[in-house]
Amino acid sequence: MNWWGDNPWAVWLGLAAALGVAEMFSLDLVLIMLAVGALAGALTGVFTDSVVAQLLVAVAASVAMLGVVRPSLAKRLHGGPELRLGTTKLIGMQAIAPEPLSTHVPGRIKIDGEMWTAKPYDDSLTIPAGTVVEVFEIRGATAYVHPVHSIEG
Repeated sequence: MNWWGDNPWAVWLGLAAALGVAEMFSLDLVLIMLAVGALAGALTGVFTDSVVAQLLVAVAASVAMLGVVRPSLAKRLHGGPELRLGTTKLIGMQAIAPEPLSTHVPGRIKIDGEMWTAKPYDDSLTIPAGTVVEVFEIRGATAYVHPVHSIEG
């Protein structure tokens, strides 16, 4: 009695396990995609004894995983959050203008725990005290801000 011949799914399962272990050493996300293909071959082996069908399913699943899943997964794992340093990290932050702001009479706002000279981004705009503003640009030591419009019913 040939157990391996009678249970081809076990061969596929063993191959999937070996590929999974090998992936832990390579960390390239290729072998794990092939392991998923081997699992698909194992699942096919449970339902049919046709080695050709098992091989076709395993190859199709592997190619699909390599072509569809791996690129997006690698991009997500290898790319990190955008690193913003210096004054660029302040752009998009919000603050409250404790005093009126205009182009001719700049005020001061507190952004990220620091006091900054602030002017409206739009030269023709005057921002009243107590308005929530968003930083649009930093030029030198001056933050150019624009009011944040709230949605109220």
